[in-house]
Amino acid sequence: MERRAWRAPRRFILSALTSLALVPLTQAQITGSAHDLSPLDPDRRLCIFCHTPHGADTSVADAPLWNHATTNQNYVVYDSPTLDATVGQPVGASRLCLSCHDGTVAVDAFGSSPGSFFLGGPGAVGSDGLLNDHPISFQYTDSLAVQDGELHPPSVTSSLLGSTIDDDLLFNGSMECSSCHDVHRGPAAAAVNDALLMIPQTGSTLCLVCHNK
Repeated sequence: MERRAWRAPRRFILSALTSLALVPLTQAQITGSAHDLSPLDPDRRLCIFCHTPHGADTSVADAPLWNHATTNQNYVVYDSPTLDATVGQPVGASRLCLSCHDGTVAVDAFGSSPGSFFLGGPGAVGSDGLLNDHPISFQYTDSLAVQDGELHPPSVTSSLLGSTIDDDLLFNGSMECSSCHDVHRGPAAAAVNDALLMIPQTGSTLCLVCHNK
């Protein structure tokens, strides 16, 4: 008896294609972003570079199921005569970012592998220290805004993301790399599509959220 290949009804195909087209608009999409590192893995895994379901490094703070080698660099941090904040060594999520972006730890250094692919050029933002980069790991408070005179108070100023600067952009009151960049390319960053930034740079919008100019 001849077997006939099954064909999906046309309405099923159209419905499936429509659903797929809507996916990037509704949820985080690391695939295809700057943080899609799967080509560096023989098994084309996406999450394994930072996270693992088993045997995670629990000694690293602010890092759920962490799986990546962590930088131990000390950096020359940003300083300026006009800076009123006290800037310390990068902590939390910012140190995790620098564990690829200072160029001293391989991007594919995860699990037991030392890795072999190192960032260079513009991607290695911390390779020459942090003296020429926006300050991170400092407390951005209303009192700092008053003292500085050219910052918006974070507790009441809109982040343009639905709530205040304090709620949406700071981490325990601290300015970090993730205050501007969404490593998982959530909906806001996917819409901007610019270096995983959550707020567009057009018209200096990103800067003016915090800076009162």
